[in-house]
Amino acid sequence: MEDTFVSHWTLIRSLLSILQWWSFNVTVIIVNKWIFQKLDFKFPLSVSCVHFICSAIGGYVVIKVLKLKPLITVNPEDHLKRIFPMSFVFCINIVLGNVSLRYIPVSFMQTIKSFTPATTVVLQWLVWRKYFDWRIWASLIPIVGGILLTSVTEMSFNMFGFCAALLGCLATSTKTILAESLLHGYKFDSINTVYYMAPYATMILVLPALLLEGNGVLEWLNIHPYPWSALIIIFSSGVFAFCLNFSIFYVIHSTTAVTFNVAGNLKVAVAVLVSWLIFRNPISYLNAVGCAITLVGCTFYGYVRHMLSQQPPVPGTPRTPRTPRSKMELLPLVNDKLENKV
Repeated sequence: MEDTFVSHWTLIRSLLSILQWWSFNVTVIIVNKWIFQKLDFKFPLSVSCVHFICSAIGGYVVIKVLKLKPLITVNPEDHLKRIFPMSFVFCINIVLGNVSLRYIPVSFMQTIKSFTPATTVVLQWLVWRKYFDWRIWASLIPIVGGILLTSVTEMSFNMFGFCAALLGCLATSTKTILAESLLHGYKFDSINTVYYMAPYATMILVLPALLLEGNGVLEWLNIHPYPWSALIIIFSSGVFAFCLNFSIFYVIHSTTAVTFNVAGNLKVAVAVLVSWLIFRNPISYLNAVGCAITLVGCTFYGYVRHMLSQQPPVPGTPRTPRTPRSKMELLPLVNDKLENKV
């Protein structure tokens, strides 16, 4: 009886963790798109800066004030040699996500972000000359094909937003690859990642945001009919962005690696559906098919990597880059999306 209760509670906890992860993820995406489209606040650098500030404050409160998570100590010399370079890539990743969200629909942006596994594999193969099993390459075919179909049939296509989203995939892949060397020895979770990197990202971004968007923000404040209500929404998006990081920390401790992968791809589908219900951006039949093919391909890619990680290496076979054996390693250093968010 006790074992049954424990198994039921474990299942319920896993479902709750996935639901709250989905909720914060979709909320961040929708609120950001609402800021750009409905509030007419067309300043992605400023929005990203607000996210970094809120995340820096949130990380400090959780670790230093509430002590809900122990602080991972970093050697002083590693702040400039390791943390700062990662923070720079982290900053670029978030900014590109918000820039793409400014110009293209959520459905299109989320589909392009699903291209990250392919860019990661290609970068590791080109730069590090790492060997990949043929099944890894085969699993990328539906991802690439689905994104090509989605891009060709996208009715709200914008080249600038498309390029920003694509470069965001490269930034995410670069961040994941650099983490292997720059953060070697530090087992960062999502909360400690935000605690260390958000302050540096704020310092990196605040000057460009002021120079490039400062005058525009002041003008927007003068002409907007309800500036204070709009500012509350903008800063709320930063709070939700930090809550997303906290939800990721919770979900990776409550689910298996396979469940995490499947839930991550279903999360994209939920975000696409909710965004369409709210913003009603036109989606053609072939566009929806391309999005579905991409998500199925991402799920298949995760399954292949998990399956290969369970197999013992064959003597004499070139070494395949180690497949993550835990949910924490499956997760990019900053969430994926913080792909498109902090």
